[in-house]
Amino acid sequence: MQPIVQVEHLQKSYEDLKAVDDVSFEVYSGEIFGMVGPNGAGKTTTIEIIEGLRKADSGSARVLGMDPTQSREELAERVGVQLQQSALPPRLRVVEALELFGSFYRQQADGKELLKRLGLEDKLNAPYAKLSGGQQQRLFICMALLNKPELVFFDELTTGLDPQARRSMWGLVQEIRQGGATIFLTTHFMEEAERLCDRVLILDHGKVVALDTPEALVGGLGVEKRLVFTLPEEQALPSLDGLPAVSRVERSGSRVIVYGQGRRFASSVVVALEDEGVDLVDLRTEQANLEDVFLKLTGREMRE
Repeated sequence: MQPIVQVEHLQKSYEDLKAVDDVSFEVYSGEIFGMVGPNGAGKTTTIEIIEGLRKADSGSARVLGMDPTQSREELAERVGVQLQQSALPPRLRVVEALELFGSFYRQQADGKELLKRLGLEDKLNAPYAKLSGGQQQRLFICMALLNKPELVFFDELTTGLDPQARRSMWGLVQEIRQGGATIFLTTHFMEEAERLCDRVLILDHGKVVALDTPEALVGGLGVEKRLVFTLPEEQALPSLDGLPAVSRVERSGSRVIVYGQGRRFASSVVVALEDEGVDLVDLRTEQANLEDVFLKLTGREMRE
């Protein structure tokens, strides 16, 4: 596959903080590429360097074969960008925003059709200040697609959207890719990255800690499976220490989670507990997912 974004040994510091630390990767034509990481991991700095909005201290980034800081005008015709935070004048109407931003490009998509796809067709004459947070987000996505871009950057695409709108947005992203565009997105929703992305880069403390398909990340790091069930609080839980497939057990009130690995993990636990006369209520298995990989690689501590 042809690389459409090439990043090599990217470095960016703010005084004593190394925000981006020797980051290298490629994004291939036609894929949905995701970048995830904790707060402060360096995601926004990295994507803004690639977009040409910030200058790296060292290393290089090339987009569609061009340097984003030196070819801003040419790339603007071929790249769409939805920033993590954006704003418009409060009294600017939706239709005026589309006409204004559409005038910047030589080729334009049908703005009204984009609004229809994003559920904003009835807001054409509404001022920006009267839109809800989710509607404002959808307007900026519409504006990012006005120039029929070959490459689209979505920085925290679905932040502020309700679950229904988020799922609709996922469908739109897939439609954009099917239309021939390459998509580079950052997100803190692990389900979003797992559902949408062909490959996922995990960034932590400015460094790349993993890069692969979601399936390979989940399958290759030995992330544990889970067996979850309910047990009356007064009932003791028999020891499972003798089962080699079990790594640990957590109990909070009546909820029990057993962690482990292997093909016979779930069946061995169920048989052992049934032999001890334990009634398993609300029993279910939970497969490892990208969120488990993320937490294993980046830690569970809260960050600001």
